Amino acid sequence: MTLRLRSGQASQAFAFAVCLSLVTSVPPIVATQTRFMYSSGQSVSPSYEGWWPNDDGSFTMFFGYMNSNWLEEFDVPIGPHNTIDPGGPDQGQPTHFYPRRNPFLFTIRVPGDFAKKELVWTLTTNGKTERAYASLKSDYQIDKQVISTEVGGDFGSLRDELRTNIPPQLKIEGALKRSVKAGESLTLVAYASDPDNIPARRAPAKPSSGEGAPTISAAALYRPPSSIVATSGPGLRLSWTVFRGNAATVTFSPEQMKTWTDTRAYANSPWSPPYTIPAPPPDNRWVVQCAFREPGTYVLRVVVSDGSLFTYENVTVTVVAN
Repeated sequence: MTLRLRSGQASQAFAFAVCLSLVTSVPPIVATQTRFMYSSGQSVSPSYEGWWPNDDGSFTMFFGYMNSNWLEEFDVPIGPHNTIDPGGPDQGQPTHFYPRRNPFLFTIRVPGDFAKKELVWTLTTNGKTERAYASLKSDYQIDKQVISTEVGGDFGSLRDELRTNIPPQLKIEGALKRSVKAGESLTLVAYASDPDNIPARRAPAKPSSGEGAPTISAAALYRPPSSIVATSGPGLRLSWTVFRGNAATVTFSPEQMKTWTDTRAYANSPWSPPYTIPAPPPDNRWVVQCAFREPGTYVLRVVVSDGSLFTYENVTVTVVAN
């Protein structure tokens, strides 16, 4: 087949050829920098995300983790293999660890005189011990825009209005401590809203197209990445997860969208292509049924996000034998 170029396309085709030449002439050393994907066998790295000051003079420290596996999940009880010191071992960290990146998962508030002190989160998984060191060094100071950028919020936007974004409002209906028998269904009701509609729900921008047949454009065929993290669109969304307890024995109905960064296609994740954030339910009232197959104490977490910032609340459920 012969490709016929319209007037003005010759220079575009030449530009594309130059881009293609640059891409295909990468030095051989790049091939040695391949990153492998693991389904299991790797460890979880706790992460210190940063801090910000509070109006009362205290500071809030943010923590998360990176599970290098795409499938393997872990349950690490509070203790020597999952401790935050000094002051630990329990300072609100999770005991169930989902795959991949889970940023800004919990916070620890420290007093104004914390100064040069340090918190250390120690986590051991698959026989490997990793640590996150949290301090108030100026390099770690963050703001709302930084959080949005780190989670790929608002399609990776750096708009200034994200600095003034108000986190979603969240309210749980009923007690924060429940009891249920194994196998029975527990109804969970949550109300959520976005008080400032920032960032506003919208579809991703589409490339413009001219009249007539499409033209050849090097920029359209090769576009450098605009963000180094996975991105998700704006729009209020809510999900329940298992924060503590064996998630494999817990089922939610309807199935909840993932709160960890799953970038695989059709992965029921806001970071997964293609994915459209569903519209909130009537009256912004989310109703979920939850069931547990095994007795134990579970901490369920509900997370509401506007696609940039998020708010969460925990419900502790004691499950007894049927």
